[in-house]
Amino acid sequence: MTTNPDLLRGSLEPIVMEVIAGGATYGYEIAKAIGEASQGKLLAQEGTLYPALHRLEKKGWLAANWDVSPEGRKRKHYRLTPLGKKQRAALRAEWTEISRMVNGVLGMESTGWHAHGFAWA
Repeated sequence: MTTNPDLLRGSLEPIVMEVIAGGATYGYEIAKAIGEASQGKLLAQEGTLYPALHRLEKKGWLAANWDVSPEGRKRKHYRLTPLGKKQRAALRAEWTEISRMVNGVLGMESTGWHAHGFAWA
């Protein structure tokens, strides 16, 4: 099953922040972790991942420093700032509430439409 990209729009930044919350990391590791955690369903391409990282850095939610890989390549390590940690907690709470609401509408919770006698036509 292919994931509809429209359903994922706006969720990359919180996902990236969750990965980085596990410890300072760089772009390739972030993309790999997202792919592995989603069983290959979510792929963070360079063209979307790096702009998201730059937005988060610009907002002050991430800090970064450069280092050199064992192979001699420069790479940028990202970590959550104190403000980023607060924002991560807020985004998690918001995501939990949105998920609960959507699941309710889709009848995936006992408080959903089906529990109230509604059904899809």
